[in-house]
Amino acid sequence: MAFSSSKPFYCFALVISLVLLVATNPSMATTRKLSALVEQDPLVLKYHKGELLKGNLTVNLIWYGKFTPTQRSILIDFIQSLSPSRSLISPSVSSWWKTTEKYKTGSSKIVLGKQIVDEKYRFGKSLKNVHIVYLASQLKMHNSINVVFTAKDVTVEGFCMSKCGSHGSASIGKTKDSKKFAYIWVGNPDTQCAGQCAWPFHQPIYGPQSPPLVSPNADVGVDGMVINLATVLAGTVTNPFKNGFFPGPAIAPLEAVSACTGIFGKGAYPGYAGDVLTDKVTGASFNARGINGRKYLLPAMWDPKTSTCLTLV
Repeated sequence: MAFSSSKPFYCFALVISLVLLVATNPSMATTRKLSALVEQDPLVLKYHKGELLKGNLTVNLIWYGKFTPTQRSILIDFIQSLSPSRSLISPSVSSWWKTTEKYKTGSSKIVLGKQIVDEKYRFGKSLKNVHIVYLASQLKMHNSINVVFTAKDVTVEGFCMSKCGSHGSASIGKTKDSKKFAYIWVGNPDTQCAGQCAWPFHQPIYGPQSPPLVSPNADVGVDGMVINLATVLAGTVTNPFKNGFFPGPAIAPLEAVSACTGIFGKGAYPGYAGDVLTDKVTGASFNARGINGRKYLLPAMWDPKTSTCLTLV
């Protein structure tokens, strides 16, 4: 099976958020550093005329390793919350996802598809990228996004060193002209690198130190996975085959959400996620409501209409 290298999502938020916050929020640069004489131009994600994912999209899930039923339900509820629901009070997960419509994709309806659960670790507990592609190819690939979740005891090539999740594409057939399908991988960082891949729910390893936020679903690792899944899912729809929306080099581009790393609410700056909502009962931080009473903390998304990072709160 021919496949292209996946596009890594670099979410060492505290390391790179300083650069990204200044680049995407020039007003922040001028207010926090009064000595600045030149205001930088806003970051622009250029459209490179490639295919985008739109319309009805099925998200299939491959669970590799052991996840509890509660952990699976947190991630499943997030995916199902992407579709609009009149019963949800704003701000909602679906209102966050609606920003992707501004990327020439039009509306896209996300539907949960089939699931595979592999608790026997068929490839062991140390995976290479080729294993991720193979796992992703086990389910329907047409008009689908196949998502591979790896459990907290599974290491993946590049995990915690350069990425917390990634998305890429692979050929459905073996010929040169074979159509490609999109896939995603996200790992549970709970015991491996929560300080890198589950911030702001864990004390950061690098950068400014601030008290961690309380995770909305009482699971630091999985709530971190939601943030990382949201990031690569938006990147998959707006830049599925390396020729969609991005600035700079195509090999490791900033995308719809990774261009806004570290921003979850208004007033965000390095080490501070921004002003978000707080659950009065649990003290958990969130900025989006989902189905089944779920609450999530979702990252800002770059708005192509205003060339700014758009937050829900």
